[in-house]
Amino acid sequence: MSLARVVLSSGRSVDLAALRLSSTYGGMPEDCPGYPCKPVNDMVIEGLLSTAAHTSPATPVHLVPPPRAYPDQYAGAFGPVEVLPSVACVGSFRSSALDPSHDPVLYHSALTVIWFQPTARVPCECDAEGSLRGVDWEGLARDCEL
Repeated sequence: MSLARVVLSSGRSVDLAALRLSSTYGGMPEDCPGYPCKPVNDMVIEGLLSTAAHTSPATPVHLVPPPRAYPDQYAGAFGPVEVLPSVACVGSFRSSALDPSHDPVLYHSALTVIWFQPTARVPCECDAEGSLRGVDWEGLARDCEL
C-alpha cells in the first residue's frame, strides 16, 4: 500500500512507498557557518544524497534542483545569505516496470527522489510540487525484480 500517488507531467503514475521529511536547517553541524549560505546548502544536499544512496543502494537517487532564495541581507564570511525551502523531502517511489518485456507481476521501477518544499505536506496526485511532477521517470528510474 502506498502513502500517496503522484501523477508526473509525463502522465505516469508513481506510488510513494516511503517519505522522510526534515527541517532543511534543523540538523546543521556545529562546524557550519552560523547562517544559510551556499557552502551550508551544498553540505545539506550532499548529506541527503549520501544518506539516500546508502539507505537503498540498488535504487537510483535523483535530486530535484532546489530553488535558492537570496534575501536582501548582508554577506558573511562564507558569502551571501542563500536560503533553501524549509522542508527537505526524501521519497521512495515505485511504478510499473519500464521495460514492457518484464513481467508486470514480478517487476516494478523504482527511484528515490530528493526535493525541497515550503511546507510539510505529503505530495498527492497532480497537487505535488511542479518540480517533483517534472521528474524524468523513464530516464532516471530502474527496473527491479521483486
